[in-house]
Amino acid sequence: MASIGQIIFWSMIVLIFVMAGLIILLLAIAFSVSQGSVTTSTPFPVGNLGQDVILDCNFQTKTSQVSSDVSITWQKDGLTGVVYQYQNNADHLTEQNTLFKNRAKLFPDAITTGNASLLLRTVRMEDEGVYRCSVTTSGVTGTVSINLRVGVFSAPNITSSNSMLTANAPRWLPKPDVTWLNQNGMQLNSSTEFYNISMGIVQVMSNLHVQVTEGTYTCIIQNALVTAVSEATVRDNGVLTRTDFIFNSSPNIIPSHVTGTAFVLFCILVW
Repeated sequence: MASIGQIIFWSMIVLIFVMAGLIILLLAIAFSVSQGSVTTSTPFPVGNLGQDVILDCNFQTKTSQVSSDVSITWQKDGLTGVVYQYQNNADHLTEQNTLFKNRAKLFPDAITTGNASLLLRTVRMEDEGVYRCSVTTSGVTGTVSINLRVGVFSAPNITSSNSMLTANAPRWLPKPDVTWLNQNGMQLNSSTEFYNISMGIVQVMSNLHVQVTEGTYTCIIQNALVTAVSEATVRDNGVLTRTDFIFNSSPNIIPSHVTGTAFVLFCILVW
């Protein structure tokens, strides 16, 4: 059996290792901040086919001041050339991949504030993939990855007829699920039909099989990429509809009416 002295000794050893680990972690964080950073607030954006999308990329120097020698390069995994390149206060597009000609641009007036985001116009299905934003300037050198997913989604038009509600959403891909809720959050009886448009895109027609009265009903249309939450407020003079889109923040998780949340767990193991 260990003596009290031995127990105190080994307890102090364990405490020293734990404190050393915490100090190293704090120093690493402080050092990385002092050297600047390249980050994105949206690592898994969703583009709507045929519409524009912004791939978010921001950088911060150790002095919070951006010099004129900033270099920004956007590339896409699996493709030769660049998506976009900016150096010496000018665009450099001689090596730009032809897929992005006249479709990609930065925001020159915002670069001095640390904004290196890319605007991609008229999104195509083949635009899906991993993009890398690389920034080099005085006080910061780094790269961040953005995984763009592409789908088709639209807000439904909800109408009332014979005290019944019908939601008509013209374009969705992948094919979604549809759920109706009452104002207490209880699921209601409904039926949904899908009509093929083209290239797998479907029109969604959903009917609520409940005698509706004045109040608010919720129609939820969702697939693996996006959830459309439409609140339909029924009044004597018609239906007022408001739709919010919630995008799945993870590439492999199907949302359930709310966006996914990432948890980071830091563990220190002392043996």
